[in-house]
Amino acid sequence: MALNVLGEPLAVCSFSPLTGFFRDGCCNTGQPDIGQHTVCAQVTEAFLTYSFANGNDLVTPRPEMGFAGLRPGDYWCLCALRWLQAHDAGVAPPVKLAATNATVLEHISLSVLEQYAIESTN
Repeated sequence: MALNVLGEPLAVCSFSPLTGFFRDGCCNTGQPDIGQHTVCAQVTEAFLTYSFANGNDLVTPRPEMGFAGLRPGDYWCLCALRWLQAHDAGVAPPVKLAATNATVLEHISLSVLEQYAIESTN
């Protein structure tokens, strides 16, 4: 059972849109997940714009992949290092700690994540 950054069982990030590397709604990770899609974030316009400008288009629908594109307010499992880059650029989106995988702590301190913490019923 995966744990979150708080040391508790990993909560769901989002079923709508369906997120996670394994498309299970959670920020689970494993060997095939090279990007470590482990930060459950509520994406913002600023983050989506930043991500697009840096080569990661999360907005354009890709029906062939079952991806409708993200809109501000959606919850999504982001790559840990991409979130950290956005943090360094001043555009990191809010984080749902209960749904953020503990493996993130290899790259990002809990004290930094707590600065962006939000609660969600999503």
